[in-house]
Amino acid sequence: MDFICRTKDINVLWQKLKSNELKRSPNKKKINNMSYLYHGKLTAKAGHTAELANILLAASKLVSTAKGCKMYVIGKDPKDLNAVYATEMWDSKEDHDSSLKMEGVRDLISKAMLILETEPTKGQELEILGGVGV
Repeated sequence: MDFICRTKDINVLWQKLKSNELKRSPNKKKINNMSYLYHGKLTAKAGHTAELANILLAASKLVSTAKGCKMYVIGKDPKDLNAVYATEMWDSKEDHDSSLKMEGVRDLISKAMLILETEPTKGQELEILGGVGV
């Protein structure tokens, strides 16, 4: 699967990995069931996959400063040409839900709905247990 991510974020993460800064500090929030990971698949109408990906990338820019947003990654599967995936990590589900009300986000959702092949199905909501970067 190919992933599209903000270059600045990748560079920051890479620098932290190299400097071993990703070890959890005692003051850092403990990972618990309040940490929220969402992984969803959207299927575009034929010929609209790039447009859908661009809409989701625009959404990533809007929510990048939202309270609790830790990650918003857009990806594609070369074997499923019309699918675009969004993987999001938030401090809480409430933070995620609040981001949907941000100025501009509703407009992007409306644009995306027009080019979807089917209505979006509920994605996976996962509890974060830990890992690199969390």
